[in-house]
Amino acid sequence: MRDRRKKQRRSVEARHAAVRELPTVELRHHAVLSGRPGEERVAASVGPDGHVIALWAAARDVPALTSTTTKAGWATFPDPRTSRPVAARVSIHTPEPTTVADLRELNLAHTTVQPLPGGRTLVVGARSRFRAESPDRNAVIYDSEGNVVAEATVGDGIEHVLTTPTGHIWVGYFDEGVYGNYGWGEGEAPGPIGASGLVRFAPDLRADWHFPLDPGLSGGAISDCYALNVDGETAWTCYYTDFPIVRVRDDALTGWRNPVRGPKALAVEGSRAALLGGYAPERDRLAVGALEDGDFHVTGEYRVVLPDGQPLPAEVQLLGRGPDLHVLTGSDWYRLGLEHGRTGAAWA
Repeated sequence: MRDRRKKQRRSVEARHAAVRELPTVELRHHAVLSGRPGEERVAASVGPDGHVIALWAAARDVPALTSTTTKAGWATFPDPRTSRPVAARVSIHTPEPTTVADLRELNLAHTTVQPLPGGRTLVVGARSRFRAESPDRNAVIYDSEGNVVAEATVGDGIEHVLTTPTGHIWVGYFDEGVYGNYGWGEGEAPGPIGASGLVRFAPDLRADWHFPLDPGLSGGAISDCYALNVDGETAWTCYYTDFPIVRVRDDALTGWRNPVRGPKALAVEGSRAALLGGYAPERDRLAVGALEDGDFHVTGEYRVVLPDGQPLPAEVQLLGRGPDLHVLTGSDWYRLGLEHGRTGAAWA
């Protein structure tokens, strides 16, 4: 056992050293994400137009929006709902900030926020507990005045939420949303809504497409949706266990085998693709290549750094939309696009 641990530690150290030796590519600072005095950002994502959408709340309300429950003295579980309704504000950053709506009684915890057509806003909570009388409704649509216009249950274990220009909603699930937790799939309860790993919902929050449980691809079914990119109405995903890159266009699947393990964000432009992130030693690794003949052919690997050459902070959010990678950390919004490499930047 001791020898095996030593071997595993040496393997991690070797991978870490290999990543440190990669050439670096600097992110481009795009904007500062700032709220009003006394506010803290509790969620942020990127909409279909490439703009950041953020959810803000007063500092005193943040614990309610990020609440957890500890069981058996050690196991911590995110709560599906807040202990009390709180006020929140939604803003769009282009990069200049504009308030979209004031939400007066938000009661979802651990949220993702996305824009919808007509000035509406979608807020989705990551967790949903199944109850026979009424499962947690963890998707809420607000109008521009902050009024609730629709609610639905979109499943537990939500990792990604990305909307399209027509108002469709792509939801990617992590393993607990696929295999069941929080009562889903237990006893007489129905199976998890996210059992397929990736579901598209219509603008009325009705599920209208599920990733096939037997997709007929070399990568197999989704056990955990690691990366999701929605470009227009087309979705791209890279998922556990074999990490294929898969395109869903007009409900048809196309897949490419991929040697890169554990990416957190995916960008695509034509036949070119980039994967950002990975397991601990590769958390700042960027792999760029071509989608050809059923495979992702890696043509370059890099280490992503801040514009001043410093490493990425420990807390960082990685997102992909179309050909662009977005990095959110602290109050800063950075971008990196596939077109930058094609037009003469330090990577290609």
